Amino acid sequence: MSDREYLNSGVLFQNKVKKNPKAPDYQGDMTLDLNVLGIGNGKAKLQIAGWKKTSAKGNVFLSLSISEPREQNYTPKSQQENPDQQEDHGELDDDIPF
Repeated sequence: MSDREYLNSGVLFQNKVKKNPKAPDYQGDMTLDLNVLGIGNGKAKLQIAGWKKTSAKGNVFLSLSISEPREQNYTPKSQQENPDQQEDHGELDDDIPF
């Protein structure tokens, strides 16, 4: 999302088009130096999502979630490997012996 890469920092942009009420209010990315964290060499690019919330005492804050980046048109790996074999969870098999 950002044009320049700065290690151990990130950026959040306001999500102006929320497709559903649970969508984050802010989205962005960050790049971490794995050496600084002591977990290896190199760097990791992560996705950040933020929701504007209000505490019980009336204080406004951001609740954040950090995850691996997803492509714009994300398809789960299970569907990518076998697109013709999509699971149907509509009916349960009651003949299972347990």
